[in-house]
Amino acid sequence: MDNYETNKATVLDGGIEIMEDSTFTFDGYQVVRGEFFAHTFEPTLTFSDNKVYVNTACVKKLPQIDYVQLLVNPDAKKVAVRPCTEDAKDSFRWCSATSKRSPKQITCRVFYGKLLSLMDWNPKYRYKLLGKLIKSNNELLFVFDLNSPEIFVKKITDDNREITSRTASYPEEWKNQFGLPVEEHQNLLQINIFDGYTIFGVKEQIKRKKEQKESEENAYEQTTIFTETNSVN
Repeated sequence: MDNYETNKATVLDGGIEIMEDSTFTFDGYQVVRGEFFAHTFEPTLTFSDNKVYVNTACVKKLPQIDYVQLLVNPDAKKVAVRPCTEDAKDSFRWCSATSKRSPKQITCRVFYGKLLSLMDWNPKYRYKLLGKLIKSNNELLFVFDLNSPEIFVKKITDDNREITSRTASYPEEWKNQFGLPVEEHQNLLQINIFDGYTIFGVKEQIKRKKEQKESEENAYEQTTIFTETNSVN
């Protein structure tokens, strides 16, 4: 007997009928990794040949932004691209100054070397990271996971030319899976969101604590002065 026969049907506007299946569970399902799909319109960050650059999708999602900062969390292995003003310390222009606003490739030998060392990456390969635009503490920023790169390997042709493969390779542990189990994927999402607020909210937290401490100290000093004045009188 068909399982659906014992379940109710819901009819939506337009006459679309949806069967309710109370027997369905997510047990055994894996959430297919976004890296396995074409992502022309998704934000990406690429590291290659001592350079770093975003794709056009990033620039189009923030059409009013010309300058950004790069932030790295060495423990969580994440990189954030943070919009900022031209005069902000450590800012750089991430797109051309023309009307087309195409992404710029930024040379960064020292940063590139430090990142390769952190991730144990091969300097001859190209690494592309898929990211998301998030909002944290009223700030928009792109966050990229260094643990999930698309890897483009360089090969030597028969005539001794070095070319980069157009087909991405992936970490070995992805070989026999489509993605993470649903429950694990959901838990990881919750951790990622929490990390986003922790990493990029830490300065504001420190600032608020400092202001609170200064306020308490000022209140204490004023109370002390008032007490001493009364004692003298």
